[in-house]
Formats: sequence, C-alpha cells, structure tokens
Amino acid sequence: MVHCKSHFRWVLLVGAVLAALAPRGLPACPFCSAPTLTLTEQYAKADAAVLVQWSGGVKPEKDQAGSTTYEIVQVLRDPTKKFAKGNSISLDRYRLGKKGDLSLLLGTRGDAIEWGSPLDVTETSFQYIVQAPAPESAAQVRLAYFLKFLEFSDQSIANDAYGEFANAPYKDIVALAKTLPHDKLRQWVVSKDVPVTRLGLYGLMLGLCGDPGDAPLMEQKITEPTEEYRLGIEGVIAGYLLLKGEAGLELIEQTKFVERYNGKPVVFSETYAARSALLFMWTYGNGKIGAERLRKSLRLLLDRPEMTDLVIADLARWKDWSVQTRLMEMYGADPFNVPSVKRAIIRYMVASTKDFLAGSGEPSLAHVTAGKKYLEELRQKDPKMVQDVEKFSF
Repeated sequence: MVHCKSHFRWVLLVGAVLAALAPRGLPACPFCSAPTLTLTEQYAKADAAVLVQWSGGVKPEKDQAGSTTYEIVQVLRDPTKKFAKGNSISLDRYRLGKKGDLSLLLGTRGDAIEWGSPLDVTETSFQYIVQAPAPESAAQVRLAYFLKFLEFSDQSIANDAYGEFANAPYKDIVALAKTLPHDKLRQWVVSKDVPVTRLGLYGLMLGLCGDPGDAPLMEQKITEPTEEYRLGIEGVIAGYLLLKGEAGLELIEQTKFVERYNGKPVVFSETYAARSALLFMWTYGNGKIGAERLRKSLRLLLDRPEMTDLVIADLARWKDWSVQTRLMEMYGADPFNVPSVKRAIIRYMVASTKDFLAGSGEPSLAHVTAGKKYLEELRQKDPKMVQDVEKFSF
C-alpha cells in the first residue's frame, strides 16, 4: 500500500484544529470519538417517548414516499395525554420491518408531537435506555451504570456505553479508577475482537487502574510492529505513561521518537501518537512525569521536519525557552526552510518576549531579552514573514 504522508498529516492537523475549536468547559476523554448524543441522552431530551412495534406500511410508488404504521406497546412520556397502549402511530416514509419489531419513538412537542426517526431496539436495549440514570445524575453514578455494559454482547448497547465514556470529562473517568474492570481491560487492550475505536479509552483506563504487572502487556502492544495508522494507540501510550512515569518515557523515546526501531522505519502516525500522549501527560498527568522531563523528551522531535512546526508551538506553550539559539540556527536552513517552520519560530520568539516573571510585568528574564534580540534579527533577515506573523497572531 502506498502511504501519502502529507495527506495523512493534513488529516491529523484538521483533527487537531477541530479539537482546538471544541468547547473547553468540560474536556472529554482525550483519546475517544463519540456520537454527539448517546441513546440515553436522546431519550432524556425528548418531550415524548413511546415504545412501538411495527405493524404494517405502504410501500413507496413513483413520487409517493409511502408510510409506516406502528402499534404502541408502552407510553413512557406523553405531555399531550393523547397516546395509549394499543393505539397506532403512522409515520411518513416506508420503513422495512416485520410484525413485532420493536422501535423507540422520540418526539418533540410543537402544535403536535413531531416524531423523529424510529430507533430500532430489542427488549434488552430498551431496558438499558430507560433504566439509565438521568443526565443530571452524579457523574460517578451515571458512569458506574454504563461501566457494566462496555463490550456487552449487544453491539448497540456496547457502542452506546462506550459513547457515554467518550463524552465524559476525563476527571470523572479518573474518579472511577478503583472500580474499573482491570482484568477485562487487560483482555480488551490486546483483543482483535474489540473495535479499534475503543482502544484509546481502554488503554487509558488500564493505565488508571493497572499495576506493575500490566506494564509488559502494554509495552508489547505499544512496540507491536506496524506499517499502518493504529487508531487509539495514543491512549495506550498515555495509559502506559500514567503507569510507569519517567521509566515509561524512556521506552517511548527509544521506540517512537526515532526514525527506525528494530531495523524498520517508525511510522509517522506512531510518532504523532506518542507526541499526543506527551501532551496528555502535560495537561492531565498530575505531575507523574516532571515538566522539565517532558520538555526534554519533546525536544527530541525538533529535528523531525514533518513535525518541527508543531513541536515548536508545543514548546512555546510549555514555556521551554531553552531552544532559542537552536531555533535561530534552524531558521532558513535545510530541511527546515519552509514557511510553516519559519512562522512557528517567529511565534515562539514573540511568545518568549512576553513571558515575564509572575506578577512583575517587567521583562527581567534572560529569555525575554534574548527573544527580543532574536526577533529583531529575524525582522532584518525576513521582514515580510515577521510582519505577516505579527499581523495575524492573536
């Protein structure tokens, strides 16, 4: 298979931008993707809800969409008081089914109830939805309920339970650490039967509840040879770093922050995933790995041209001003002589000039003085680039 690194990196960058634009009030699981609304959230938000069974329909003809008729099995919520067990509800558009097939109809109240598309359910999935704690319930109570349904045999339930965790703030997942299913997580992280979309969450969970005996298993997963993008591996790396701390960081540097490992090229996506895990540890690691040790590790990626601009921005956010001179040497030199790297270096220097001593408001630190000096040198060397960066910087 031919890999297009530039296209793949573009996809990753778009994802990063979208993540940056997402609401920051309640940061969700950092390594998960999930539906906007889970089944239980949809149910909780509906003005009306009825359990129905398929009873018949009119198939579409020419410009007619047809219709489908359902018999009400149970009324769960009805602000109009117009629906009862045994009544029929007819919806526009024909939907294939057979007598007795169950669906959950959720509606919005207007002049009349406007029903949404039927949600196919079984008796089991229906009970799962209606018995779930309400969204306003305490986070630990709510997540404890869904914890029981991770990897449930009914995939619609398992997917939805995963979605609840994917949407949950990370701090709420941490609060469940002592109740996480340790033995099952060990199996799920390495199982080929578990959807890869859930790997990031399970790897992170294992790091939260694991013990030293889990490290070899996680190391095996992390260093597994691959030539493909592995969805969720960043969550496994983050979980491993939570478990091992600085000792674990050494393994990541030796296997992901190098161009070759065991004689084979390290796939760009693996390095990118490891960088994401470092960013996670900086934000959520709670000091498990010291700030300067994380900076030291990230600096190893400065010489990777495909990541240099991203790493420079990371180091600026982390206030690592130790590479000012090094960046000046890189400016305009191959293989870093590209606009994205140049802009990143200029932004870095601008940021360094604004990092004063806390509360003083005075540029009394060496990196502030050096940053101003280097910024002036760049202005003389590349005036238009500096002007553009300063114009569009926020």
